[in-house]
Amino acid sequence: MRKSLTLMLSISVLIGTVGSAGVATAADTESRGTVADTQSTDIKDRLLAIPGMSLIEEKPYAGYRFLVLNYEQPIDHRRPWAGTFQQRISVLHKGTDRPTVFRTSGYGLSTTPSRAEPTRIVDGNQISLEYRFFTPSRPQPADWSKLDIWQAASDQHRVYTALKKVYGQNWLSTGGSKGGMTATYYERFYPKDMDGVVAYVAPNDVVNKEDSAYDRFFETVGTKACRDRLNSLQREALVRRAPLQKKYKEQAAAEGSTFNTVGSVDKAWEATVLDFVWGFWQYYGEDVCDTIPEARTATDDEIYQTIDAYAGWSAYTDQGLEYYTPYYYQAATELGSPSIKQPHLRGLSRYGYQPASSFVPREIPMKFKPQVMRDVDNWVRRNAHQMLFVYGENDPWGAEPFRLGKGSRDSYVFYAPGGNHGASVAGLVDAEREKATARILAWAGVEAPAVAEAKPLARFDARLDKPVAEDVTREHGLRP
Repeated sequence: MRKSLTLMLSISVLIGTVGSAGVATAADTESRGTVADTQSTDIKDRLLAIPGMSLIEEKPYAGYRFLVLNYEQPIDHRRPWAGTFQQRISVLHKGTDRPTVFRTSGYGLSTTPSRAEPTRIVDGNQISLEYRFFTPSRPQPADWSKLDIWQAASDQHRVYTALKKVYGQNWLSTGGSKGGMTATYYERFYPKDMDGVVAYVAPNDVVNKEDSAYDRFFETVGTKACRDRLNSLQREALVRRAPLQKKYKEQAAAEGSTFNTVGSVDKAWEATVLDFVWGFWQYYGEDVCDTIPEARTATDDEIYQTIDAYAGWSAYTDQGLEYYTPYYYQAATELGSPSIKQPHLRGLSRYGYQPASSFVPREIPMKFKPQVMRDVDNWVRRNAHQMLFVYGENDPWGAEPFRLGKGSRDSYVFYAPGGNHGASVAGLVDAEREKATARILAWAGVEAPAVAEAKPLARFDARLDKPVAEDVTREHGLRP
């Protein structure tokens, strides 16, 4: 079992929840067999005995206990005495004798019980965490300089440290897309916490201004016939800017949409059109290409509705952007964001792919830090240990993946054939699926016979086991 080493992080753990005696008090008391001998062994009581933990609600689900909780976190883990905020987590409890999967989407938290693929594979518990600054887990007032990948990783480290005393078996971290990025960053800063990492469709934009990999992807993905059909419709939408934008303005007026952040209706309208081809490949694929209208014969209504289906006309309104401000802020300051050339739109596109900073309210200060992603990339290549990266062959975000280097150990990068942004271990070719499943089981500390069988330990539950595509943000807009 890997444990945290760094002095700064140890200090944070010792301080524990601000305003309490420290995160260790309740669980330490229980382990010493003193006061806690008279306390309940009910999992809810044990969780609520952790300083800083409070209950929001409990929802029934057969075979599990599902609790939604608040956990008090420092706004700044470097200065834990300087204010706190409430961060939501959920606990899908199976048993304290089972492994635990630590899941985050990198966005908000769903309060509906669901199970990530690794949780089903190991038949374990699942802790899910809302990413800091996504409402309601946002400090008030919001100091946006405290939204970075180290602070978020430190949130996870404190949750893990608090809950490890309850869930003492092996832990794995996981997430899809921005959640996969988050799991990777957590591993970079706290490499001794988790026993394994399963990161799905996690982009790795090492050099923000160098995006030729995306251009190459869109030149070769799928068949030429499908690419031409998509490109033609996208181009036709720009040719018909006036009538289509008239429909857009009418829809915005009816819905009360505004455009203060982007700056104009025209910029928001074009940003949506430019997302069309990307959105198609991100969540769909070749098998539905024949449903795209032929550009030359399509009516204005058909083009408008098709763009809406794959890109979403509400994506760049103030109302559509508001929830995602934390993501765009991070993209503009650390994560980077893609920009592709789209030569078929030359002479028609007025703005090109707009930078992530265009989608953040102007009053929030931003400065890009190019060294952050380079550091993570270098660390993964040199230090990846028990990490699995799963990508979809036809997912644009996989054009800039994480790669392993000579320093990596027991780590893997697999591509699901024909897969999109919902790629999963189940979608890998047989040999890779068995290898990935066996390694996940082994990292979770499962006994050798089950590892050798390389099959999920829990049966599929259609209500609980959501596709990976639903574990990532399925809303429209160019976001991982």
